[in-house]
Amino acid sequence: MSAFPFAHAGVDPAGPVTHWTGWQSLAEHCVTMLPSDVRGVGLLYVTDPLGGDIDTIVEFLRMRTGIADWSGAVAPAICAPGVEYFDVPAMAVMLLDLPADGVRAFPGPSTADGTFAIVHANPQAPDVVDNVPELAEGTGAYLVGGLATGGHAQPLIGAGPEGLAGLMFDPSVPVATGLTQGCTPIGPAHEITAMHDHLVAELDGRPALDVLKEDVGELLARDLRRFAGYIHAAIPVAGSDQADYVVRNLAGMDTAHGLIAVAEALDVGDRLMFVRRDAASAVEDMQRMLGDLKRRAGDRVRGAVYHSCVARGPHLFGPGARELNMIGEAFGDIPVVGFFGNGEISNNRLYTYTGILSLFLDDADDG
Repeated sequence: MSAFPFAHAGVDPAGPVTHWTGWQSLAEHCVTMLPSDVRGVGLLYVTDPLGGDIDTIVEFLRMRTGIADWSGAVAPAICAPGVEYFDVPAMAVMLLDLPADGVRAFPGPSTADGTFAIVHANPQAPDVVDNVPELAEGTGAYLVGGLATGGHAQPLIGAGPEGLAGLMFDPSVPVATGLTQGCTPIGPAHEITAMHDHLVAELDGRPALDVLKEDVGELLARDLRRFAGYIHAAIPVAGSDQADYVVRNLAGMDTAHGLIAVAEALDVGDRLMFVRRDAASAVEDMQRMLGDLKRRAGDRVRGAVYHSCVARGPHLFGPGARELNMIGEAFGDIPVVGFFGNGEISNNRLYTYTGILSLFLDDADDG
């Protein structure tokens, strides 16, 4: 089976945007890169500068490609093989060349018999974070995706009433997916033994701030201001066979009473640990994920979709599209599209600082 057709176009990230004339030239370039005889469902990601035109872009692509069904989102940044488009007008297109019964848009009728789904979420929708696990439970599907931009009233293509929209895939479509963390644990998991209002008061029966200082070490604990953007809280995922965890920001500290504030609803009895965010550990973990996916997928990849955190990319790894180049080093010249969002969805949870790679496979020798 052939690779999925795909295309991307954007203003040079290293050049000026002053001569950009509109979405038409980018969309026209994408169309010229796609074959004329295509089928399936289209996936479209655009950056914020094109967000106000996304409906018009979809209609243009429908007319020029003959593909009627599209899904996608407006995102702070998007990606393609070897390139990250941050802060510039850009779009990426992939045509999921699958049988008609292999993929369908959702929410909608008959969404409970898929095993895998790409989900885009509107961060402005009420209770959207709570709706993610409900959607996973209601459909029985393994979800991947992320939060779109918050800069547009409607950043999704085909949004449902819960602020979620995407594509559901039939069990006959083989997919392999993996998650890479952008942080590394710096201490053991602790039990929350006391709360004060919404603040964590005690861990393992001791003042929470004392435990945090002990985990990070004496040198860093001397100046709590250095924690910002580097030290985070993490909630272990119960039942995970890979010591998985979700990262949340440390929202504040009360040094007088030993309290810490975490950007997550917590309660006595919950588990909590602390992690550090740095490029070296993120590279190591991404290599782990890619190695695992390579063993599972081999050379059967037809196309890939990558959802990463907007705090990763150049903000974590520096210039040079390090994440996308690592994917290319692992799998060669495969089609890749994706976006950097404000939160990442994997299975039934919303993560931060992670990257989620999903591979669509040739069904030969599946399993």
